[in-house]
Amino acid sequence: MTLLEQTGWLFLLAIPVASISWTITHEEVFREAREYCQRCSESCRNLVQRKFFYLFTCEYCFSHYIAGFFVILTRYRMLLDDWRGYILAWFALVWVANMYMSAFGRLRLDIKRERVEIEGVQAEVEQKVSEKRAA
Repeated sequence: MTLLEQTGWLFLLAIPVASISWTITHEEVFREAREYCQRCSESCRNLVQRKFFYLFTCEYCFSHYIAGFFVILTRYRMLLDDWRGYILAWFALVWVANMYMSAFGRLRLDIKRERVEIEGVQAEVEQKVSEKRAA
């Protein structure tokens, strides 16, 4: 593959890596499982068990495993055609996926802040309307 094709694959493969990592570590559909893993990561006596359960609560940690899975699944390599290309691809994929997740997290935070501001303005308007009706 040319460098341009490798770069295209990098930015495209990072999308499902980021999506899977974010969904499992943040979204409501996996909340119960995530809370169980959180409890186990704090209470298990064995260090290996604590670290295993922790990886399901951290999008950065979990993205390494998902990225590794996609590198193996697609046999994606960067720059070099041997085992070093797989390692470079793996870490580059993690980095881009985490940039996507950071941007998505920031976007969600901005949307939530705007919703709160809108609700505040709506409450003020409703209060003024009810004051006018009472007068």
